[in-house]
Amino acid sequence: MISAGQMRAARALLGIDQRQLAALAGVSLPTVQRMEASAGTVRGMIGTLTRIVEALDHAGIELIGNNAPSTGIGRGVRLKEAPADPSTGDGEPRP
Repeated sequence: MISAGQMRAARALLGIDQRQLAALAGVSLPTVQRMEASAGTVRGMIGTLTRIVEALDHAGIELIGNNAPSTGIGRGVRLKEAPADPSTGDGEPRP
């Protein structure tokens, strides 16, 4: 649904801190802190994750999943896939 890196990047693009994101989403500050400290995809209650995603959407953030095109216009950033490792052929996304 959303990765910890996407949450941090979204806040950076909006110029808000964790406390402000928590207020926008109607969740607690420790919840946002826990989500952003997780590795990879954020885990939590579906309702809480939905509130975070909706708050970011209403603030103007488009979350883009792996292998998904962007449907929006405007500036943004996207993490490139890591180049394939010649020894393994592995092209796993960067952390």
